[in-house]
Amino acid sequence: MSNLLSSLGAAFSAFFGFKAYVILPVFMLVLALAARMRPKEAVLASLRIAAGFSGIFIVFNFFVGQIGPAIKAIIALRGLDYPVVDVGWPPLAAITWSSFIAPLCIPLVILLNLGMLLARATKTLYIDLWNYWHFAFLGALLMAATGSVPIALAGTLAIAAYNIKTCEWTRPWVKRETGLEGIAISPLSVAGLLPYAVAMDRLLGAIPGLRRLDWNPSRARRGGKEAGLLEEPMAIGFLVGLFLSVFAGYGLKETLETSVNIAAVMFVLPRCGGLIGEGMGAVSLAVKTLVERRFAGMRGLSIAVDTGVLLGNPSVTATGLVLIPVSLLLAFVLPGNRVIPLGDLPNLISIMSVTTIAMGGNVVRAVLAGIPVVATFMLFSSALAPVITRLSAQAGLAAAAAGQEITAFTDGGSQVRYWMYWLFQGNLAALALAPAVAALLWYTWKRHKALSLEEEAGKASPGSAGVR
Repeated sequence: MSNLLSSLGAAFSAFFGFKAYVILPVFMLVLALAARMRPKEAVLASLRIAAGFSGIFIVFNFFVGQIGPAIKAIIALRGLDYPVVDVGWPPLAAITWSSFIAPLCIPLVILLNLGMLLARATKTLYIDLWNYWHFAFLGALLMAATGSVPIALAGTLAIAAYNIKTCEWTRPWVKRETGLEGIAISPLSVAGLLPYAVAMDRLLGAIPGLRRLDWNPSRARRGGKEAGLLEEPMAIGFLVGLFLSVFAGYGLKETLETSVNIAAVMFVLPRCGGLIGEGMGAVSLAVKTLVERRFAGMRGLSIAVDTGVLLGNPSVTATGLVLIPVSLLLAFVLPGNRVIPLGDLPNLISIMSVTTIAMGGNVVRAVLAGIPVVATFMLFSSALAPVITRLSAQAGLAAAAAGQEITAFTDGGSQVRYWMYWLFQGNLAALALAPAVAALLWYTWKRHKALSLEEEAGKASPGSAGVR
């Protein structure tokens, strides 16, 4: 049995050694052909998805290359000392695929999704196999903490069920803000924040004065109006680059080069997102049409995809950009924080995407809601750094093996995963939070249902205010 698991683990590790922009388009091509798309259209849709995701990886790597030196200069200039290095999410994926628990987790999650579909417990087909690592990573953490395979697998299935439902509930917000039909957002670190986002939108909307503040670049773009300067992601990118450069003590030449480069990132990123949206939309429509024709009870089916489809939304990019300097300032003053965001910092654009669209594209609300998210990312990723470092060293990562403590700012500090990590170890504080989580899930389901009914009645359209 152990030899079989080792062989499967090696096979999974080799397969998922391919980049996400290779794996996902291949699956989408197979799905498109199975949905009887014309071969030419299926190939073109898959190539758009591949090119869009590849572009996002290139842009994010370039982004890190621009802000990394500035952040290091800020730390050196101010004599700051943070013992944990944010290396980004790739080491977490490496930990997952090298763990013997992964070969068990992946087929079990596939069976869980199929079982939920057959039982009418969901209408989401979670085909984004790359992001299954989010579930299996909890299994690897629980295996390291408890040594119990049943606990590790139970945690994996619980977080997968949570994510499948919150992913499903993103669909009407995606339709409202982008016009894409049958698309739901898959990653745990993104869709998992939906219950929090919906509750925060209600809370911030009830505060006099604050509820009137509405900075909404996406609404200006959709309305056909000329966007103001601060509604252009390029302008926001330039200002963020200017802020980081001045704070890092750069000269005029370095300041202008960094600012222009970050502005360029913000110009290219939405174009990559647009390519993904075109490809995903075509495949999703073909799959929906086929399934709904064959199975009458599956009307309203959604396809779970990565956040790339939302990166063309100006409010999404603006929210992530504004939160970058906010995160750095917060890192300097937050008690208990041991990490400076770096490798995962650009990931804030993706992480906050569902939160932003759940708030109707209002960047003011999304940024305010993002501050507690960023703070908990830092605290939780700092707390899990010793475990992540140990598992990374076992997986053969050089920095961890050399004794450097590492973590991932966003995915290493995922609030849902951190809560379940302690919940499945019987932690009393985690158990006490369960009723609050249940209440948030109930409220999110209620809002999702109301928005879906409004959409079906023909009242909702992209850019509408939605249900308040």
